[in-house]
This record gives sequence, structure tokens and C-alpha cells, in this order.
Amino acid sequence: MIFYDPAEGHGLPHDPFKALVAPRPIGWISSLDAEGRPNLAPYSFFNGISGRPPMVLFSSEGRKDSVNNIEKTGAFVCNIATWDLREEMNKSSAPAAPGVSEFELAGLEMAPGRAVDVPRVARCAAALECRYVETVVVKDIEGKPVDSFVVIGQVVGVHIDERVLKDGLVDMSKLRLISRLGYMDYAVIDEVFQMVRPTTA
Repeated sequence: MIFYDPAEGHGLPHDPFKALVAPRPIGWISSLDAEGRPNLAPYSFFNGISGRPPMVLFSSEGRKDSVNNIEKTGAFVCNIATWDLREEMNKSSAPAAPGVSEFELAGLEMAPGRAVDVPRVARCAAALECRYVETVVVKDIEGKPVDSFVVIGQVVGVHIDERVLKDGLVDMSKLRLISRLGYMDYAVIDEVFQMVRPTTA
């Protein structure tokens, strides 16, 4: 078995860390800048952190436009990336100057928010409208800030396309959510299995 200290290097062709912490859902974050110009960017450090109230986070390696926009306007939308929008999601990850709309770059139509004044990706089968809560600057074990910023938001509106529902439940095989793996790899959820949590030890 290989063991390495990340501070000293792994000795492999590519860093395996992100391949081991996987799969990671993709938070396709839409926001508006202070002038009301839309921004859209995918983040694979994304997940839910609370159910009551529903809250999500995403982490940006580097202080990017999404972080600045959300801190200034107080709102954002997590568009759920799915198989049918994988190419558009990838196009929106290209570096773009502040104020340039990734919606336009990726050929995506915007739909207005209901609970927040931030547009969502119209074709997304699901989206979470969020109010900004706080930004956490990540620190290492020595207490030194690293160049990562965790943005936390509370979900105040949820969009779900009826086509991905079955008997009132989200059918993951219909939603076909995509997730980020390591390197240039992604995965799509096509199959689901169930396990019932034990009631006793």
C-alpha cells in the first residue's frame, strides 16, 4: 500500500486526492455582479450541510467572481448539473473576464428566480435558490489562511421538473445527475440501490 505526506508530494503522475474524495456533486452556481450582470460557474466542492433549514455550501479555490458577486448581492442559485447539460456545464468553466456572461458563452437560456433576483439555467431539471449566509476563509492546521473560500447559503426556493419525479420522489435515474471525480473524469447516476438503516445495533 502506498503512503505519502501531501506536504512532501505523492510521487504519482497526478495528485490522487480529488479522485479519492469522490464522487462530488457539481454546484453550478449562478450569481449577479453589482451591476446586475449574470455569472455562471461550476464548483465540484459542493454539498448540502443542513436539512432544517436546508443549507448548502460550495468552496472556491481562489477568490473568484462567484464569491465576490454573492457577498455583494446576498443571493445565488445552485443549478443541478445533469447529463444532458454536461457540455454546457463544461463550457461555462472556461476562464472569462468579470462581467462576461457564461450563460451566453455556453448558449444557455436564463429563467428568472422566484425567491431571489438571480437567474437560473432554464433547462436544468432542478435548482436551489439561496440567500447568502457567510463566507468561511479556510485555514490549515497551523491556522494560516489558504486560498479557498467556503460560501454558505440557505435554500429559500426549490425548482424541480416534474419529469424527474416518480410517485412524488426524485427519480435519480431520470434526473441523471453528474458528478466530478478526479483528473478529467466525471460520472453519471443511472442506477440506484436502497438500504434500510438498522433500528438497533
